[in-house]
Amino acid sequence: MSDAGGSGHAEFAEGSHRSRTIVRGEGARWWDADGRAYVDLGASHGVGNLGASHPEVAAAVAEQARTLLYLGTGYANPVRDEFLRALLRLLPSSFGRVFLSNSGTESVEAAIKIARSVTGQPKVVAAMRGFHGRTLGALSATWRKELRAPFEPLVPEFVHVPFNDDAALEAAVDERTALVLLEPVQGEGGVHVATPDYLRTARAAADRTGALLGFDEVQTGIGRTGRMFAFEHWGVVPDLLTLAKSLAGGVPIGATVTTPEVEARFQGSHHSTFGGNPLACAAGIAALRVAVRDRLPERAERLGQLAQERLAGLPADRVREVRGLGLLLGVELRERVAPVLAALEDRGFLALPAGATVLRLLPPLVISDADWEAGLTAVREVVGGG
Repeated sequence: MSDAGGSGHAEFAEGSHRSRTIVRGEGARWWDADGRAYVDLGASHGVGNLGASHPEVAAAVAEQARTLLYLGTGYANPVRDEFLRALLRLLPSSFGRVFLSNSGTESVEAAIKIARSVTGQPKVVAAMRGFHGRTLGALSATWRKELRAPFEPLVPEFVHVPFNDDAALEAAVDERTALVLLEPVQGEGGVHVATPDYLRTARAAADRTGALLGFDEVQTGIGRTGRMFAFEHWGVVPDLLTLAKSLAGGVPIGATVTTPEVEARFQGSHHSTFGGNPLACAAGIAALRVAVRDRLPERAERLGQLAQERLAGLPADRVREVRGLGLLLGVELRERVAPVLAALEDRGFLALPAGATVLRLLPPLVISDADWEAGLTAVREVVGGG
């Protein structure tokens, strides 16, 4: 929440320590109010897959703003229809229905409501270390106690099991389960990648009990992990898929994707006043076009492999592990990450934490090879790798 003094912080509590005022961006570079340039290694929180103010997205937004800014969902609109077709073309043929909203949290809320309505069951099984949003339903699926505790009691019937523990997942999913909700790669929770069999176990457990399987790809979708959608790495197709962040190149949007069969069983109603507005859909069309044309998933895979190689030799006395997939990487330290983030910022690189001890690297997929190499060199130097 912004204060009257003009500090500009968009969050109510978190982030209040930040002192940089960013006024302009281009590609993977940002400039602050003093004219200093920074390379974005993740500070755009995964929204900036196409970098800052991609010219094609900006042009689409400008043109749409001159044509039609807003239209309620009660009326058809060719821009919305084109965006939905563009998105569904990238997905397995089992999908066919999309509910559009404005954020990742909203996309998760819709998934929870859909699953409870369709199955008639109340229980949601999610993973420890998982993050799904901050509204009450999405927060109930989120595991971190420090995020949950101030707002309890939350929505009942949410159960958390250890991530990548097949037996625990199988035991938790029963006939009362409406939804199994998982991130293929846990971003906020420390950048943990699902094991080869874990998502298949989740698929089998959902099929056995009649639950729906949902993958939260708010952060991993649209090329981030080296595939257009992370679940492609495992070959496991969910019943529900949540998307947001980079889906419209920086313009707020959320999408909950499901199958015609699931939609046909939905009872009740769900609606978003601004969901699917022409402005966001025009941006989404442009963003998807760029991601496909410029082969950004392949670029993420190549630059992610480069990072794994460059960071493999970090000193074991300071670094526990380097892990990740594509351009979603985590460097787990044996110390707190805050000083590392500050040192990187001093060198002109802005990154993110993923918990108290994990450095998260989440750069734009369009970052230049030179900027990425420089960023990796800075990480090595800051954590003592030479």
